[in-house]
Amino acid sequence: MRYTRHTRLTDFGDTGQTAVEYARVVVIGAGGLGSPVLLYLAAAGVGTIGIVDDDVVDLSNLQRQVIHTTPRAGQEKTLSAEQTLTELNPNVSIIRYPYRMTPQNAGQIVSSYDVVVDCSDNFTTRYLVNDACHEHQIPHVWGAVIAYYGQVSVFIHDRSPHSVTLDDIYPRTPDFHSLPSPQEKGTFGPLCGVVGSVMAGEVIKIITGVGKIMTGRIALIDIFSADMRTLPIVKHKNVEKK
Repeated sequence: MRYTRHTRLTDFGDTGQTAVEYARVVVIGAGGLGSPVLLYLAAAGVGTIGIVDDDVVDLSNLQRQVIHTTPRAGQEKTLSAEQTLTELNPNVSIIRYPYRMTPQNAGQIVSSYDVVVDCSDNFTTRYLVNDACHEHQIPHVWGAVIAYYGQVSVFIHDRSPHSVTLDDIYPRTPDFHSLPSPQEKGTFGPLCGVVGSVMAGEVIKIITGVGKIMTGRIALIDIFSADMRTLPIVKHKNVEKK
């Protein structure tokens, strides 16, 4: 059977696999992080996967965006990703959003899903995803990479007094646009696979209830020094949630 290695897992079993097959997950970004996330979610049998990305495949992407291929250069990333995922697992339903997430459509997109995965590469989109998920109380898995370093966290958005969001890690300041970007600093290709795999694992744990999810903590991944650690997230008293 396709999912035998999952159903044999302690605490996972057929019940966990059924939950996965009924789940709806949307992934924001089909690039370096989105590639491994999408591949592992489809391989696991997530019933419905949404893909949000307005970009096209470029040869410079292929060093890290392993869901795409050379012949698909110039093709919409959502279409390229759909083709790969359908070949990997034809039982998964793919919904494409070949456009940028905006304040006008963010709520409509995320409200249709059980879990949101933010694989975007800029803070404008990250804050937008954070706010939409917080408004609709939808758990969201966030990850980021730059150079040799990556970060992952999970935000439940249950609005409890101790609930944290992206604002507690990166409070919004007028100069957030000036923060370093992967376009400037580069990205070590295998790092995307490491961080994306951790993110996919968190999504499946949220869906199935298996294991301990990374809420209230942030994983810091340093592939240059072969080091990974988790730290608690300190809630900022002056952060206003949307």
